[in-house]
Amino acid sequence: MNATTPAGTGTGTGTIDLLSATLAKAKAEDRAALVAYLPAGFPTVDGGIEAVKAVIAGGADIVEIGLPHSDPVLDGPVIQTADDIALRGGVKIADVMRTVREAHAATGVPVLVMTYWNPIDRYGVERFTAELAAAGGAGCILPDLPVQESALWREHAEKQGLATVFVVAPSSKDARLATITAAGSGFVYAASLMGVTGTRESVGNQAQDLVTRTRATTDLPVCVGLGVSNAVQAKQVAVFADGVIVGSAFVKLLLDAPDLPAGLAGVRALAAELAEGVRRS
Repeated sequence: MNATTPAGTGTGTGTIDLLSATLAKAKAEDRAALVAYLPAGFPTVDGGIEAVKAVIAGGADIVEIGLPHSDPVLDGPVIQTADDIALRGGVKIADVMRTVREAHAATGVPVLVMTYWNPIDRYGVERFTAELAAAGGAGCILPDLPVQESALWREHAEKQGLATVFVVAPSSKDARLATITAAGSGFVYAASLMGVTGTRESVGNQAQDLVTRTRATTDLPVCVGLGVSNAVQAKQVAVFADGVIVGSAFVKLLLDAPDLPAGLAGVRALAAELAEGVRRS
């Protein structure tokens, strides 16, 4: 599926249409969408599901569920720590699907999976896309899948009604951006800087330049992630992006909390602050 293919042309039960409608609704309200990231299985599978519900209750429009990986090359120390806890807890792909299913069923919010390619490759592309669609998933963010090697994935994702979200970086040349955005669907994930996930003091000018260059190649919404951790930064990014992606700040609250109820209260409160921040007025 490319940027000119109508969303939802597949026969599966995936919710790419809901994802597109959610981003369009935020745009119509003159704000950016708040996209929250949390890993499945952290601090436990049940606790992770409750954390997703908490960020949505706080105001997140869209949720990304991380599939914990032993070598998460894009993720900084906070998410690596959470992934390690989830993996030591025995999290499986079935638990990721359950997290998607229960979070979407309870809230009606579009839920994507963010994963490296290796687990999908081992699990089987057809099986993974079918199960994700059946769970009510909206799509996948695939940070390490090269576009030129993505045809099999995109074929099955489109059939199942799932978005294929690729990641672009400040180092991406304009021609490369055009290639990536033509192959993607749902939205484009713009990494605000070169490096790994984590909270930072500021989100650099590179992000705005990247969004401008990306928009020149596609009509897809462009959502910015890496480094956003508070309402001030969210407001800065919301001025030029269609969506603001926040992950490490939520995960850190859960890591630092004395217990799960305190962690859930913390992520809900942060989501509420960020939801105010993405409103541009």
